[in-house]
Amino acid sequence: MTAALKHASGNTLLAPPTPLRARPRSPRSSILLRLSVPVLILLAWALASASGALPANVLASPWAVFDSAWSLARSGVLWHHLSLSLTRAGLGLLLGGGFGLALGILAGLSRLVEELVDPTMQMIRAVPFLALIPLLIVWFGIGESSKILLIAAGAAKPMYLNAYGGVRNVDPKIIEAARIFGLTRWRLIVEIYFPAALPSLMVGLRLSTTMALLALIGVEVINTTQGIGFLMLQAQEYFKTEILIVCVVIYALFGLATDLVVRVLERVLMPWRTQARK
Repeated sequence: MTAALKHASGNTLLAPPTPLRARPRSPRSSILLRLSVPVLILLAWALASASGALPANVLASPWAVFDSAWSLARSGVLWHHLSLSLTRAGLGLLLGGGFGLALGILAGLSRLVEELVDPTMQMIRAVPFLALIPLLIVWFGIGESSKILLIAAGAAKPMYLNAYGGVRNVDPKIIEAARIFGLTRWRLIVEIYFPAALPSLMVGLRLSTTMALLALIGVEVINTTQGIGFLMLQAQEYFKTEILIVCVVIYALFGLATDLVVRVLERVLMPWRTQARK
């Protein structure tokens, strides 16, 4: 090996190549980078409002938005509507995501279930979930049941597709080797299929939470008397842009919170991905 590393015209040894690795950022630097763009947007918004370039009737100033959020929070109105929206979104995501996860895994593991279920799910996938609103109202009325079921319908489809694809894309050679070593069906699912499908399941969870949030906005804006969407409708009627911005920020914080939860799950369930990025 040493002779092979010698230069062709002399005795100089060639230095072995060193792999290029990106230097990991410190947690403080990572947090600063993540906050930089939102802070710049907030500064530009404040400067435009203070200079008069952005009229208040078009978009309220940041301090007006903060005052409205503080008033709504102190009066308890914000927490009342927020708790109802969180309950709807959580129940719909749990119901729809759980159903899509179970059905996708079963379809990926069983050819019979795939032939029975997958064509129907592919047809349902093409139907916008908001188109189900009139039908669900006819079946379940205008109560909470129709709203939760609509959110569940939006959350189920991406979870099913990613769970099905993740299970189906497991390398057959790994499965064959596991069977040769005598793994039972249950151990095969737990030790082979589930870890291999985890990246797809995490993507499905991200998409399901996004669809649940979109469905929540749809049901609360179209037909409700309580929730963050109802606050938005009231603010629209009275041209209160500051309350509209408060509601939009709350929806954005919903999305950020769910993304953080998924990131924590990825670190716990897939630690090897975190180590590979260092």
